[in-house]
Amino acid sequence: MGAAYFYHLTRQSLETALHRLLEKALEKGWRIEVRMPDLSRLSWFDEKLWLGPEEAFLPHGIGGGKNDNLQPILLCTQPTVNTQCVISVEGAEITPQEVFQKERVCILFNGNDPGELDKARCQWKALIEVGCEAQYWSEESGHWQKSAEANISKD
Repeated sequence: MGAAYFYHLTRQSLETALHRLLEKALEKGWRIEVRMPDLSRLSWFDEKLWLGPEEAFLPHGIGGGKNDNLQPILLCTQPTVNTQCVISVEGAEITPQEVFQKERVCILFNGNDPGELDKARCQWKALIEVGCEAQYWSEESGHWQKSAEANISKD
């Protein structure tokens, strides 16, 4: 069983935090789905990944192609299969089943956007009510710090 990690962004940009999480997930050997709420944001992030510095390039593709299963990072708006990690941004939907089935689910939200903040609160509540493990991480102090957790098993 996996866990949902909530990342409350207050200092870093979405692309900076997301890039770092993608690097960490790839280091674990996971295939990753980055789920965004709409195609325009997906295209925006795809462009950021392609136009960044060469040494920071992360291999990826946009979901819906014939080679989706070959992509280490798949950018999409809907759930996909054969990934070990899902990263939801800007309020993209996550289900409890995904938290139970995946190695990790990450939910990144902009703490300066009231809509994203409300959505993250609703997601936290819905996931912990059905027994999902969850951790809340904040960067408000200047570095990432775990500020809360729920349903954590003591294996």
